[in-house]
Amino acid sequence: MKKENRKRNIAIKEGDIKRLEDAGFRFLGKYKHSAIKTCEWTRKALRNDGFCYKQKFYGIASHRCLQFTPALPFCTHRCLFCWRDINITYPKWRGGIDEPKEIIKEAIEKQQEMLQGFKGNPKVDKQKFYEAMLPNQIAISLAGEPTLYPKLPELINETKKLGLSSFLVTNGTIPNMIKKLIKNPPTQLYITLPAPNEEIYIKTCNPFLKDGWNRIMRSLSLLKSFEYNARTVIRLTLVKNLNFLDPNGYGKIIKEFQPQFVEVKSFMSVGFARARLPYEAMPLHEEIKKFSKILAKFCNYKIIDEKKESRVTLLQRNNF
Repeated sequence: MKKENRKRNIAIKEGDIKRLEDAGFRFLGKYKHSAIKTCEWTRKALRNDGFCYKQKFYGIASHRCLQFTPALPFCTHRCLFCWRDINITYPKWRGGIDEPKEIIKEAIEKQQEMLQGFKGNPKVDKQKFYEAMLPNQIAISLAGEPTLYPKLPELINETKKLGLSSFLVTNGTIPNMIKKLIKNPPTQLYITLPAPNEEIYIKTCNPFLKDGWNRIMRSLSLLKSFEYNARTVIRLTLVKNLNFLDPNGYGKIIKEFQPQFVEVKSFMSVGFARARLPYEAMPLHEEIKKFSKILAKFCNYKIIDEKKESRVTLLQRNNF
């Protein structure tokens, strides 16, 4: 870390900040651990050119969704399928901590700034443009591991004060933080299940933690505590010749922990993942559907939706 960064209590290097800003990120707060990036589906939705699968599955409005992270450079994994730059990864918090109220306020302002150019675009739905100026959904999933942010419960509370629904995506390796969210949960809690067993997990995620797999299992065991206060989802991101195997192994874990929903999704060859995995590592949508049918039958779930463009299916627990 450069001396001036250390003095300012900023974890991420100035050169990395500049490079990521050139790629469309906008950093927030004094300590630059938070960021937003306008999602491509938000842009498409403004042009009436499609929408995110989360809109189809869960009813959120893609043009009003804010893609955000409070912990960009921090993560306990270096997953091969991750679209971010895993070279900028610290497994423990370092540097200062910005307040939730400040970074959420700035995140909305930055989103408004980044979408201003759409106002004059003749292809843009004007009604949607003005609605997009007031985001009503926040996806806490952009990069890094959000449960490493020490003030995550306060951040979730702040989103509620502002009338934002919140989708929190976590790798599940910080179960103590997930436990803190039970009394004040996000609208939807995603936990990624990256493998059907510990051996494949290590190959897929390159974890910093020696007990990462056990931590994920502990987090999954907490899903039942969110049953009546939040939607619970286990997400599978599948890569050919890596973790796209053993549907019964995944099914055994899902059957044990009983999330309300399961997303079975293909790895997508985008961002920095393109340097790690070949394009051919993406399962086709029909392959995802075939895998999902086997999985659903094994763990007593049913396929209730799909989105071909995103190569994803949605499974729901039969007794939910």
